[in-house]
Amino acid sequence: MDFLKEGERLDYLLAEDMRIIQSPAVFSFSLDAVLLARFVYVPIQKGNLIDLCSGNGVIPLFLSTRTKGVITGVEIQERLHDMAVRSIEYNKLQDRIKMIHGDIKEIHQVLGYGKFDVVTCNPPYFPTPSREEINENEHLAIARHEILCTLEDAIKASSGLARQGGKVAFVHRPGRFLDIVTLMRKYKLEPKRVQFVYPKAGKEANTLLIEAVKNGNPDLKILPPLFVYNEENEYTPEMREILYGE
Repeated sequence: MDFLKEGERLDYLLAEDMRIIQSPAVFSFSLDAVLLARFVYVPIQKGNLIDLCSGNGVIPLFLSTRTKGVITGVEIQERLHDMAVRSIEYNKLQDRIKMIHGDIKEIHQVLGYGKFDVVTCNPPYFPTPSREEINENEHLAIARHEILCTLEDAIKASSGLARQGGKVAFVHRPGRFLDIVTLMRKYKLEPKRVQFVYPKAGKEANTLLIEAVKNGNPDLKILPPLFVYNEENEYTPEMREILYGE
């Protein structure tokens, strides 16, 4: 297809009647993005939502199936931003989703403060390694490591964008749980809902979902654990519902 560039493919968005442009050499979304898009609170009929570190636009596309609100995505890598824009156009969602090519550390200069009902973020998970250890693929290195954006940068930006009482949701690794809570409270985000995701029963959690409220009151709820696979290495019923709507 003429809107695809070299090395790109057009994938189905699981249960959604949509397609997304992906490239193994540049960026392909993971289960984490699906989980965050399903976990976060969204206003159904209207609202102003924003997704930071959007990559190829997967979370804004997923969110568009849950809300009639307006969704903004922010991505610093020009190639990924371009992929997101083309996916949005392919799905004819330009009137509901817009992408901004920019740095989340400077996004308030463009969007101002306190204007969003919902902020989501799937940030880079890992501290920047030594030059010898870092991935030679610049796109993958930036997506995985805190090269252009740290966890604190992401939480600070999210807090600035969220309105009073607005929701801010992150997906991350359980090892950063205390860092996330500490930083959220530093920037006036009160954690309200937490869910740990496990590969299967008997294994350690490998994913953390957390939602906070801007200037909220302390009242943290730990949700039931979510298991991805059963003992037969098949998706659990809960995961099949998330992935396929079954």
